[in-house]
Amino acid sequence: MEYTVTLLFIVTIFSGYTSVPKQEHMKLRLTIGEKTSSAILYDTPSSRDFASLLPLTLQLEDYAHTEKIASLSKKLSTKDAPVGFNPSIGDLTYYAPWGNIALFYKDFDYSKGLISLGKITSGMENFAVKGSVTVKIEREK
Repeated sequence: MEYTVTLLFIVTIFSGYTSVPKQEHMKLRLTIGEKTSSAILYDTPSSRDFASLLPLTLQLEDYAHTEKIASLSKKLSTKDAPVGFNPSIGDLTYYAPWGNIALFYKDFDYSKGLISLGKITSGMENFAVKGSVTVKIEREK
């Protein structure tokens, strides 16, 4: 009997480690003129801090023909953030050294100080245009 209880206890303890918990993401709507894109924000301290600023209207300037960037009204939390990130098309990021948001419309190299906030899930083509774009970012209802 004692062996069965111990085995049950061990199985119960380790069962939490064998299943992968479903991570919830906040859904966003990004509006550029008459066009709409969708995105998700990851559940991280930096992303939650960004979400606290919503809704936001930003003028995204083109930077290095790779990303659209805009300064934020305050610095975001970098708690538990990795040292850097290797962005790809559609990544919504925060560049901590400058305190700006960066949305990548082309792949780029690993960058120290870059923190992943989320990902564009549809309408990425709305950002792959020359020059700046004005975008309204809000929680999807």
